[in-house]
Amino acid sequence: MLSEETITAIADELVQAGVTRTPVPRLTARYPDMTVEDSYRVQNLWRQRSEANGRVLAGRKIGLTSRAMQMATGITEPDYGIIFDDMVLDSGCTVKWDQYTHPRIEMELAFKLKKDIQGPNANIFDVLEATECVIPALEILDSRIEMEGRTIVDTISDNAAMGAMVIGGNPVRPEAVDLRWVSGILFKNQTVEETGVAAGVLNHPAAGVYWLANKIAAHGDKLNAGEIILAGSFTRPMWVYENDTVFADYGPLGTVTCHFE
Repeated sequence: MLSEETITAIADELVQAGVTRTPVPRLTARYPDMTVEDSYRVQNLWRQRSEANGRVLAGRKIGLTSRAMQMATGITEPDYGIIFDDMVLDSGCTVKWDQYTHPRIEMELAFKLKKDIQGPNANIFDVLEATECVIPALEILDSRIEMEGRTIVDTISDNAAMGAMVIGGNPVRPEAVDLRWVSGILFKNQTVEETGVAAGVLNHPAAGVYWLANKIAAHGDKLNAGEIILAGSFTRPMWVYENDTVFADYGPLGTVTCHFE
């Protein structure tokens, strides 16, 4: 386990990397004994630094929940990160490309909670009962740590590579649709780049939400009413560049779009 001084130094380094848009060298190369628990300590301290600077918690993201994402990253277990309110964007937005470190895009479903979800024994029924609506979303991935050779320890420390999320489409009650069969077509500049089905996320997109509730219960935390939980991608990450337009078609759940300038 890394010392408190080292955890603090890493968290401060990542805060600065978020300002300068310059990724820092891979943590696991510099701290080969760093553990998953250490990385969540870094993330939690980064969260505290951010909240001290006035940022407000909006929800959480769950990453690496689908086989597509695990194969794309070589990481085989889910992780989670923090969503602040300044990370939540509306469909149709224009985003500055250089605000992020070479961003990537994923298709996901987001769960807006109307009730708390408390682990350690939460299940799919708890999630569906606690959900006000399910919202089509795009995740914009960012990176404050160099990507080559990253492990889950690096990714968690980097707030699970969360940059921002774009929400839109047609929000639905969780019982109004078979969430496993929600599908998506992801376009970049009028060309289909990725397709996927939400069952790719742990066989049901709600599964990631109760996994998260149970995971954070060990730290005395819970998912709170009003939070937005981004449940994980069911497509591989798509690289985007300046002047790219992204369009995601969720069929009956509508569309989500954004433009990078």
